[in-house]
Amino acid sequence: MSFRISGDVRVPGDKSVTHRALMFAAAAQGESRLSGLLPGEDCRSTAAVLRALGCDVPPPPADGSEIVVRGRGIDAWRAPAEPLDCGNSGTTSRLMMGLLASRPFASVVTGDASLRGRPMRRITEPLASMGARFRELDAPDRLPIEVTGGGLHGIDYVSPKASAQIKSAVLLAGLGARVPVSVTEPALSRDHTERMLSALGAPVRTETSADGVRAVLGAWGEPLPPLDLRVPGDPSSAAFLAALALLADAGELRIRGVLANPTRTGFFSLARLMMGLLHWERGRAVGGEPVSDLVVRPSRLKAVQIGGDDIPAAIDEIPVLAILAARAEGETRITGAGELRVKESDRIAAVVAALRAIGAEAEELEDGLVIRGGDHPLRGRVTTHGDHRIAMAFGVLAALPGNEIEIDDRQCAAVSFPGYWELLDSLVRGG
Repeated sequence: MSFRISGDVRVPGDKSVTHRALMFAAAAQGESRLSGLLPGEDCRSTAAVLRALGCDVPPPPADGSEIVVRGRGIDAWRAPAEPLDCGNSGTTSRLMMGLLASRPFASVVTGDASLRGRPMRRITEPLASMGARFRELDAPDRLPIEVTGGGLHGIDYVSPKASAQIKSAVLLAGLGARVPVSVTEPALSRDHTERMLSALGAPVRTETSADGVRAVLGAWGEPLPPLDLRVPGDPSSAAFLAALALLADAGELRIRGVLANPTRTGFFSLARLMMGLLHWERGRAVGGEPVSDLVVRPSRLKAVQIGGDDIPAAIDEIPVLAILAARAEGETRITGAGELRVKESDRIAAVVAALRAIGAEAEELEDGLVIRGGDHPLRGRVTTHGDHRIAMAFGVLAALPGNEIEIDDRQCAAVSFPGYWELLDSLVRGG
């Protein structure tokens, strides 16, 4: 049975930009106007945490309409009465610990069972070296953690890995404490924090040397100005719809207004290496970020070797790359992705187990996976482990005619892509 794709669609606002826009608006002095915010559960957790700190931050509306955040400056934040529940959001917990490290009060950061299983010392150790104090209240290196901030000094931190969350936590601590900081990482990680700070006038710069990439924030005593921002579409969300279009038999899909930041477009570059037919159109700048329309056409995909420098800009999209690999000609090998083992789930193990459960050929590597493509019908039940990206990736295969795949937890997709299943179904029915 053939499947023709057609559509002109938008995806929800970018999750990374939404988190930062809410945090900066709450730390700013004045009224920020934000629209296109992702209304997913992770971003609602960020808004709820900020409200618990005394900030006037409405929840992101379901329709992406404008909200007004009335900021009184970060010095107006107050100690929360209860632990700060970050839900399932690693970005909320880790970036907020950077901001909380600069505040002269104690607070407890916690989250759901999945988040409480993720490592946190990668964040707390550099912040502790700046003068913040942390007390692990349960298991070592895990939430809940009590943060006691204030009295920070500057730091020149060398990160052992390229991580936007480590880098952003240190930069935000420096911003809140008004002290100079720098973070050197072996390769450039997502740079949304630097771009947004630069757009707001902060003295931030990026330097490249033989030692890696260094993000530098100078001491800045000025009040953070309010934002006026429409959040662009999330490229991680666009990747699932692009995968559906690549695996169709005919037609074309246009996804409008997608964030095209080079640190986030690794999936699309790798899909092109797999002989995928996709390209960007109508490039423009929004809030310091590049934004474009993405046009995708069905393609005969070929296997590729992915590793090293390919990984940082595609780390969240490895599950959906694995889906393409399962339908590509040849054997795809993905290495250098050990970070996937400490995401919302062990994504290496989860993806391999799910592929095998539906009849695809895959095996685990310590830091990646090997997938052998095929074109036979896929049937079986996928265990998502509550991981939104696992659910959505295998949802693409489930949507294709001829496959019979059950997803055990479709609801977890709401973390990052509310309305995903309805949009997916409309594209399949309309094809």
